[in-house]
Amino acid sequence: MKKIAHNVTLGRGVEIYDFVNLYGCEIGENTRIGTFVEIQKGARIGRNCKISSHTFICEGVTIEDNVFIGHHVVFTNDRFPRATRNGRLQTEADWVCVPTRVKKGASVGSGATLLCGITVGENAMVGAGSVVTGDVPPGATVAGNPAKITGKRR
Repeated sequence: MKKIAHNVTLGRGVEIYDFVNLYGCEIGENTRIGTFVEIQKGARIGRNCKISSHTFICEGVTIEDNVFIGHHVVFTNDRFPRATRNGRLQTEADWVCVPTRVKKGASVGSGATLLCGITVGENAMVGAGSVVTGDVPPGATVAGNPAKITGKRR
């Protein structure tokens, strides 16, 4: 079972596995979307990407071409999340979407969490389980909580 809204743009050769929820997003050619993935409106995924199972890609995320996203990766788009404001349930009007970008050729390891407002540089590597709180330079490898540079990508 897949839930793909009418407002999703899919490139040629896209593979989508079961139990996927896509709405208002763009998916580039030859990209593979694993099981139990949600991609929200306004998110953009490039060509030749692999999005592994159980991943959450929220509004405001742009993933460029040739990017690997491991299993159970989570993106955020709100710096100060709150359910209520002055005792009232917040609405979309109370919220500011903070964009995140993963540049061409980068890899994000399984279980990583990427906070909003960052850029993961070209060909960078984010280690499994890392919490990325700031920009990752091109070609760098980062790991840990918070993620810190551990070397260059091999």
